[in-house]
Amino acid sequence: MANELRQPPPEPRPLLERRRELTALDSALAALRDRADGVPQAPRGGLLAFTGPAGRGKTALLTEARTRARAEGFTVLSGRGGENEQELAFHVVRQLVQPALATMDEAELRAFLGGWYDIVAAALGLVATPSGHAPDPTGVRDGLDWVMTRLAVKKAPVVLLLDDLHWADAESLTWLSSFAPRTVDLPLLMVVAYRPDELPPEADSFGTAQPDHRPFALEPLSATAVARLVRDEVGEQAEDGFCEECWEVTGGSPFEAVELAIRLGERRLRGTGEDLPVMRDLAAAVTGPGLIERLHGFGTTTVRFAYAAAVLGQAISQELAARIAAIGSTAADEAADRLRAARILTDGDGDGLEFVHPTIATTIYAAIGTSLREGMHNSAAEAVRAAGFGPAAAARHLLEVPCEGSAEAVACLRQAAREALHSGAPEAARRLLNRALQEPPLPEERPALLHELACATFLIKPTATVAHLREALAEGGIDPELRASMVYLLTQALAHTDRMAEAATVAADEARRATAHPRIRLRMQADHFVWSAFRTDEQDSAGRSRRLARLADRLTGRRLEERYILGLRAWDAMMCGEPRQQALRYAEKALDGGLSWTDENRGFEVPVSVALVFMYCDQPRRAEELFAKGMAECESKGWRGSHLALGRTLSGYIRYRRGSLAEAENLVREGLGIADRVEGAVPAQWFAVGILVQTLLARGRVVAARRLADRYRYGDVIPNAVIYPDPRTVYAELLLAEGRPDEAASLLSEVGEWLEGRDWRNPAWCPWQLGLAKALARRAPDRAVQHAQDAVKRARDFGAASAIGQALHAQAEVTGGEAALDLHAQAVDHLQRSPAAYELARAQVGHGAALARNGRLHDAADRLYQGLEGAVHCGAEGLAARARRELSAAGLRPLPLRYAHTDMLTAQERRAAELTAQGHPASVVAKDLRITEQGVRQQLSSVFRKLGTDATGLPDALAAGPRTVR
Repeated sequence: MANELRQPPPEPRPLLERRRELTALDSALAALRDRADGVPQAPRGGLLAFTGPAGRGKTALLTEARTRARAEGFTVLSGRGGENEQELAFHVVRQLVQPALATMDEAELRAFLGGWYDIVAAALGLVATPSGHAPDPTGVRDGLDWVMTRLAVKKAPVVLLLDDLHWADAESLTWLSSFAPRTVDLPLLMVVAYRPDELPPEADSFGTAQPDHRPFALEPLSATAVARLVRDEVGEQAEDGFCEECWEVTGGSPFEAVELAIRLGERRLRGTGEDLPVMRDLAAAVTGPGLIERLHGFGTTTVRFAYAAAVLGQAISQELAARIAAIGSTAADEAADRLRAARILTDGDGDGLEFVHPTIATTIYAAIGTSLREGMHNSAAEAVRAAGFGPAAAARHLLEVPCEGSAEAVACLRQAAREALHSGAPEAARRLLNRALQEPPLPEERPALLHELACATFLIKPTATVAHLREALAEGGIDPELRASMVYLLTQALAHTDRMAEAATVAADEARRATAHPRIRLRMQADHFVWSAFRTDEQDSAGRSRRLARLADRLTGRRLEERYILGLRAWDAMMCGEPRQQALRYAEKALDGGLSWTDENRGFEVPVSVALVFMYCDQPRRAEELFAKGMAECESKGWRGSHLALGRTLSGYIRYRRGSLAEAENLVREGLGIADRVEGAVPAQWFAVGILVQTLLARGRVVAARRLADRYRYGDVIPNAVIYPDPRTVYAELLLAEGRPDEAASLLSEVGEWLEGRDWRNPAWCPWQLGLAKALARRAPDRAVQHAQDAVKRARDFGAASAIGQALHAQAEVTGGEAALDLHAQAVDHLQRSPAAYELARAQVGHGAALARNGRLHDAADRLYQGLEGAVHCGAEGLAARARRELSAAGLRPLPLRYAHTDMLTAQERRAAELTAQGHPASVVAKDLRITEQGVRQQLSSVFRKLGTDATGLPDALAAGPRTVR
């Protein structure tokens, strides 16, 4: 009997009055085909959007797009948002991608996804129980970009069909919105359909008209089109008045008009005036109360089955619906067939059922009484979990169920939250954990649950993280290791909200509290030293330095906690201007045994600081190696947000200090771009803006530097955290470049007072005295010279050739006269032994200008030519222009630029190569360059790699002669 009720699938009907949309679709498919065939053409746009209210025919257009794309032999991937599935993170993404990966086993998946497997596997639903580090959302989105790009290339051409986009989950929408602009460069067409009034903020880019695409707003059908639909079902004899009335009652809605026409045909009506009452009844039963009334006419069993289907949402399992409705399998078969015959349900693409139209599902779901709906969701949670669909699918239903203090519900919600967090969906995890707290959990579980909630909110709302952790720490009986993790996360959250003093205080208090646990106490002491060192308002910086030095001298570096203390000691020694060898000794000791950049309970502030110690100590290559290794570690764990932003930025800073200005600018801009799109990455923005301003000034682009500073209000707001390069010093450098020395002097005096109060005396870290000397040169020359001399002394105490040379150059500039020539020469000599190519070029130009002013034109020419070539090589256009002006002023005509064959080497590498080629042993080279023998080996390794030779071929490579650079 059940089979007698089953209706064959309807024949596809032509799309009436959609010529404009179908033409656009055909054009987009043709462009996609031509791109895939390699036909040259301008990009036509990879996005096609159809919009309109419910029932306007969006799904029918996507169905037609699927048919036409498959007829072309294209790969079609599709997904659909669901009104009741919006809480399922990456639900739409999984619909798109999983079918394309379904035939692969784990080994094949790992080979296909490569290094992205561990980052995106949870988001794609490829792993049942995620483990390891939780990636940040930015890393997951980058991974999804890579996966979809790989699929587009591997299965080209590809058409993505996305229906009911307005109901897609937030995580999928955020990714799709960011990925959509990239489709123009891929053999991929994205076709989307949505209700514009319901489109959430995450998908704004789909609703905005852009040059490469324009959303097509679907219009209602005309009376003529509705008449055509009616006559196709009841015959040509249908009267005009009858057809006009059909158009009136359906409002031209394609869905309602088609459904009405089908029912008219099933009732064998002729379309006369006598049929109007029946027609109106049939039209009323398509949606709204009339639909529910018609549903109730099928009996209680069918109604309960329909309700259960509405609770389940998309891809309805008949077996699950029967369990939720509490009916047997035979009754479920009969109910499903009745609903098919009534065009309420239809067979889906797989084995399940689906509603004929989302409007029907919405209407039926809304008709379920509150108590019955909650009970069905509770049953659904149990049923889907028992069926093996996982905690996330079950938790979606638990969110609709009243709190009952169920331990099972809490466990399910926590497990689903862990999955969401490892999928890169912290907001979804937050919702689930908040619901678990409301259940509520057992008292002994509450602190751990609050900690999990704090982890979920850390990247999206760190102020909430602080509140959750303070509440958790107020609970008693917390495991010491868990408490230590809570305190660490609390200090991180406080630091990220610019509350550095509170972070330091919390860590210090916990260190005093953890007397029974020496390892935890040492860890808390390290955290206290970290946040103290990076707060701008520390009251007893010198006292902290002394305590840190005493503690570090007792440690061997055996444990990770000890290595963090040693790393902090290296940084503090550098900041205070202690001899560079001492800072390097502590840094090497900290690294012996390893410092992870991705330890979730340690942070990467200390590993970054240790790497930068090498940069400030004139060993940029070592710093770059550590950064490359650390950033690779971050990227492999999916940490591609603020960690990657800061890593790219500081890598650029190392290039800047080496004099590779163009490369520095590119890296810092990349870091700033990442920081701009990561919520809460304000500190990373501060680092990037300051370094980029400094780099632009070095390149002579003052206007661009000012524009950047104004855009980010750089110079207006001073953060509570220590940022490097120091923001006020950088801003003063900008003021000097703009010819505003008095403002710069005032600002730098404040910086000097602050640094003196902290005993931070290293001009390699903050050359405030050099800027102040320049600012005071005209109105207070004696004070200018005094500041420069003091900076030279401090630089000599530290011992880095770059710092000494830069300070000597500043002293020479403010001294003037014959006495300045020796200072200039010393500056050039020191900088030639350093990796600071840009500062060397500056010193050479400055020396050449001074020689010219003293009438020594021949010597001046040599220095100016050297400085000019160095400036061009570094990308310092402003400095190169100054060198040319100085040459012209001295009556010298600039010669064609000629670089030595070794122009790709830094000054330090050239010196190391020359001494080695002359037969000097590594110990002599190390002494000359003031670096370790290991440093010499690193320099020579770089030389051999760049010149494509080894030690035996080095003399010939160096003697190859000059070459003209065109």
